[in-house]
Amino acid sequence: MSKRDYYEVLSVSRDVNDADLKKAYRRLAMKHHPDRNADNPEAEEKFKEAKEAYDILSDPQKRAAYDQYGHAGVDPSMGGRPGAAGFGGGGDFGDIFGDVFGDIFGGGRGGGGRTRAMRGADLRYNLELSLEDAVFGTEVNIRVPSMQVCGSCDGSGARKGTSVTTCTTCGGVGQVRMQQGFFSVQQTCPNCRGQGKTISDPCPDCSGQGRVQKHKTLSAKIPAGVDNGDRIRLAGEGEAGENGGPSGDLYVEVRVKPHSIFTRDDNDLFCEMPISIATAALGGELEVPTLKGRLKLKIPAETQSGNQFRMRGKGVKPVRGGPVGDLICRVSVETPVKLSSKQKELLREFDKSIQSDGKQHSPQSDSWLDRVKRFIDDVKS
Repeated sequence: MSKRDYYEVLSVSRDVNDADLKKAYRRLAMKHHPDRNADNPEAEEKFKEAKEAYDILSDPQKRAAYDQYGHAGVDPSMGGRPGAAGFGGGGDFGDIFGDVFGDIFGGGRGGGGRTRAMRGADLRYNLELSLEDAVFGTEVNIRVPSMQVCGSCDGSGARKGTSVTTCTTCGGVGQVRMQQGFFSVQQTCPNCRGQGKTISDPCPDCSGQGRVQKHKTLSAKIPAGVDNGDRIRLAGEGEAGENGGPSGDLYVEVRVKPHSIFTRDDNDLFCEMPISIATAALGGELEVPTLKGRLKLKIPAETQSGNQFRMRGKGVKPVRGGPVGDLICRVSVETPVKLSSKQKELLREFDKSIQSDGKQHSPQSDSWLDRVKRFIDDVKS
């Protein structure tokens, strides 16, 4: 029985490209697959016919031989190259999973385990900064451990003067097929562990891995205005890639240490400032610390503990742009301690004079007492 033309089997033109050829094959393979046509011998034959046609036309050398000599150029029984096509040669039923489903599950014919370049891992470095360095920016040197390309073998994994060889078990594919009844199963090559290559004389410095653990010192520019949790990306400073792949990135994560005077909330700075009873009552002028030096702050008379004073533009300039924050000073009226007998007597006389004038000198206390009185009256009623 004469074989049909392979292009006719797949219903494609003779100048079909690889993508359209695969689409045509997939369509027929899915339609005539034996699992979907268990009681249809004709479908199984069509499936085999499509498989054989695709095996030939998807291989550039086999396709060229077929285009020039027809079936005689690829069929061993007709004088062609042995093992070129069909189920008696290099193909088998199990290939359907590589051809039809390979792209979906990441397998693909002849490609699933083949050695390929892999990007190196990203690294993270926690950097502690003072509040001043975070606000104004700085440049720091950091020492980072990472996997780097081995200098002795230039990343090949083979001892200097020797070379890597293609795995003879899998032919460099990284995977082997094992026949299990009607189907064949593809698994990682046990000889090269999926690398597709073997090293007979490993590099003594990296033990054949092509990478070694090293420390490197980097200079990182920290922009002004960074805050807790901000990350600075240093491109290509992560771990080296495998098999010639690109390096990963290094992410420097900022942690701002607590400050002895200031706390930060977004772009504003806060500080608590103790003042004496006399200053709070009579008013005065205080020196206030800022991150850029000292400033004078006028305290008005009759200032109460907890009052806040805002100094515009004395906070933090945001790292992503925008207006500078403020410095907010919260005053805390300080109760004097370790008083002498004379000071205590003066304080008692002062308190008596305050009490004799009624409630006018204690606005917060009087207001609080009024609220307490109303509360008690409400409870009684």
